Amino acid sequence: MLHLPQSLHLELHDMPEIIFENAAVSYEDTLILEPVSLSLREQRIGIIGANGGGKSTLIRMINGLGEPSSGRVLVDGLDVSEKGREVRKKVGYVFSDAENQIIMPTVREDIAFSLRRQKMPKEEKNKRVDEMLARFNLSDHADQSPHTLSGGQKQLLALAAVLILEPELIIADEPTTLLDLRNRLLIKEVFGGLEQQLIVVSHDLDFLSDFERVICINDHKIVADGPAQSSINHYVSLMTESIR
Repeated sequence: MLHLPQSLHLELHDMPEIIFENAAVSYEDTLILEPVSLSLREQRIGIIGANGGGKSTLIRMINGLGEPSSGRVLVDGLDVSEKGREVRKKVGYVFSDAENQIIMPTVREDIAFSLRRQKMPKEEKNKRVDEMLARFNLSDHADQSPHTLSGGQKQLLALAAVLILEPELIIADEPTTLLDLRNRLLIKEVFGGLEQQLIVVSHDLDFLSDFERVICINDHKIVADGPAQSSINHYVSLMTESIR
């Protein structure tokens, strides 16, 4: 049985406020994302849309992995372009392919690596690592190579390495893309138990069906923004029309 992580206790009013102020992205003469003005306060927000439409571009601006060509992005009043280091303390990022986040030779060391810059006693670091291993059912794999884990376990490892820093916001880019049904359900269960604010880019519409808010991006602009089912229906209609 999976032990769901006991994260920071955050009420709705404690959720980070993410503000896009006319933020646009272009490269040379190519438009990547049209100007976006948004305020994100909900606990669980989904981002959907066709490949290459601008989804990942949008979320990468939140923690400074990408910068707007014009406009700005604020996280709790901090301009990401100017205060990137402070913002990244608040924001955890889980990549679509967990292999990209595996750094160390063992599962235990990979989780512990996240704490390398934290000023705390070694005993406290070890305790926090052990807690993460237990919560994600990885204790039996602590001393083995992360590359021997299943796809779902690798995704849990990547999430554990992010959660151990207790971020206020977690961004996940296509967290279920490379997983089979069993592991997709496992990741959905884990994400459903998180108390942090969560922003997920996904093509898995069922995964996002109970989110408070879903934003649909198509052709480099936002075309729907609202309750999950409304935005999902809009996206399905767009995709249906595109193949006629």
